[in-house]
Amino acid sequence: MAKRPCIENRTFDELSIGDEASLSRTLTWRDIELSAAMSGDVNPAHVDAEFAKNDMFHRIIAHGMWGGALISRVLGTELPGPGTIYVSQSLQFRHPIGLGDTVTVKIRAIAKNTVKRRGTFASTVINQTGQTVISGRAEVIAPTEKICRQPVELPFVEVHESNGKKDSLSPAMRNALDRTSQTAHTMQQQMANATETNAVGADSA
Repeated sequence: MAKRPCIENRTFDELSIGDEASLSRTLTWRDIELSAAMSGDVNPAHVDAEFAKNDMFHRIIAHGMWGGALISRVLGTELPGPGTIYVSQSLQFRHPIGLGDTVTVKIRAIAKNTVKRRGTFASTVINQTGQTVISGRAEVIAPTEKICRQPVELPFVEVHESNGKKDSLSPAMRNALDRTSQTAHTMQQQMANATETNAVGADSA
């Protein structure tokens, strides 16, 4: 079996202002289940489709720190990468991330402290319509030594109900989730198209 590419860091001395890294991820029901199981956060806005379709967002939304965890992933595996130590992270949750949304996490180096060997990074999460859903800043202690490690193969995790069943949603509930997600995507696209149309009209006026 061929070895996977190693995870390589960028040391403090190699960091330059403006350096960037990113990743994209689609929010699935499995992500929500794992987030709820790990944190114990069973807010119905995240796990109850019947409740969610009647709340202010009309759909299942991600736990806020799911997006925060993706930011951490980029910092720890991409920029600066292995050896990075988190010092602080600010987050502003501007819009919800809905089930089925595809988000892109972007990290950009904006400052270096040569005395403490720390880096500051702008952190932004953008959804498939170009809307910024999370923004913030991270401060980290950047690694001083070059590291290149083979990535650890993660275990496959299953979420079971207390009755032992693997599938925690009934077919009806899954259909409800699908409909909620599809409706939300349609509404988002209509809003995006309307915004573009208004912008074109304003430019030609």
